[in-house]
Amino acid sequence: MIEIIKADGQAEQARIAAMRARAAQVGADIQRAVSAVMADVKARGYEAVEEYSLKFDRKAPYELTQAELAAAYDRCPKELIAALERAAANIRDYNERLLVKSQEWTSPDGGIVGRVVRGLSRVGIYVPGGTAAYPSSVLMNAVPAKVAGVGEIVMVTPPTENLSDAVLAAAKIAGVDRCIAVGGAQAVAALTYGAGFIPKVDKLVGPGNAFVATAKRMAYGELDIDMVAGPSEVLVIADGSAQPKFVAADLLSQAEHDKLASAVLLTDSMELAKAVDAEIIRQTGYLSRSEIMEQSLRDFGCAIVCENLDDCAALANEIAPEHLEIVTADPRSLLPKIKNAGAVFMGSWSPEPLGDYLAGPDHVLPTSGTARFFSPLSVDSFLKTMSVIQYDRGSLAPIKDQIMTLAEAEKLTAHANSIRVRFEEEGI
Repeated sequence: MIEIIKADGQAEQARIAAMRARAAQVGADIQRAVSAVMADVKARGYEAVEEYSLKFDRKAPYELTQAELAAAYDRCPKELIAALERAAANIRDYNERLLVKSQEWTSPDGGIVGRVVRGLSRVGIYVPGGTAAYPSSVLMNAVPAKVAGVGEIVMVTPPTENLSDAVLAAAKIAGVDRCIAVGGAQAVAALTYGAGFIPKVDKLVGPGNAFVATAKRMAYGELDIDMVAGPSEVLVIADGSAQPKFVAADLLSQAEHDKLASAVLLTDSMELAKAVDAEIIRQTGYLSRSEIMEQSLRDFGCAIVCENLDDCAALANEIAPEHLEIVTADPRSLLPKIKNAGAVFMGSWSPEPLGDYLAGPDHVLPTSGTARFFSPLSVDSFLKTMSVIQYDRGSLAPIKDQIMTLAEAEKLTAHANSIRVRFEEEGI
């Protein structure tokens, strides 16, 4: 079921290259279609949004009331509401502990400097519709924005025949201010430029199909975005002490997402690799999405057997996975060697789905190797900062000549003059 590769410097590199290729840029036809939608909505506003919505979703956009969100909440099973409430509480607690505050201090020159931290004014959250109903994503996107103090959170979701009660209930729990039934590239365009009752936002977050992801990429610059996410991925570093059935289950939990998902085991034990392979075959036999899992593992999954755990860590850093599990006898000893990962799960009792739903850290994570330079979504993603500088005459005077020297070195005489004129009358 899963290919076992003995690391030799070449075989594993070929497999990594194939994994990276799966996240290639979308086709030119999608680019052209989305570009046309974006330009049309920018030019014609809501009229264009409505036309595309009727064409692709067979419904015009509409806004749901808070009473409708409350009714959806009431229709959900009590055990689902309890789980959503628990998840929201953990996400809220995690982000409140991370929240940075405004601060000021006296600089070495004697002036006052600092930073003011503000939540964004308005944020949009895209939530997929149809069969892809993910209430957990609503919480993961909206709760950190709420903690950041975002002025208004606007959720958009395609106007499907039956909107998901779980998604709407999650919106209520998270404190979403407005919920608008509109989807696709036209929803992204509407939130980018503003269209009728659909407002322009400062930042857009949330998952979507290739059209939505392409529209978000094109919108960047007019607004901020979280990231352009690729297929889901998990990498497990495990030694001979790991339970094969646990490792296999965790690999399968990502493989079921998508035929393009990637599930990789790095280990120093050939025996473990073979035992995990046997477990994958056994567990796939009773899981519902077996066809998807089998293709995902066949095309983009593997077990790579390395000489030691240090080599496993080095290879993990090269791959820079979205999710990284360390299932070894002493996972803490390996953590300092991990430099690139979206989220790290430590030990046998911290499976990746724990992070997907309930632990508190966000499940919106960098994919396709971008963990080398991107970070997970968090309260920080919804904040902006402004520098504060306040000097008086006494603190500016001792450094005025150095400021003018630097300005004149750059041939910016008006910059130097701005300092000079403040001291001319005093003869200083």
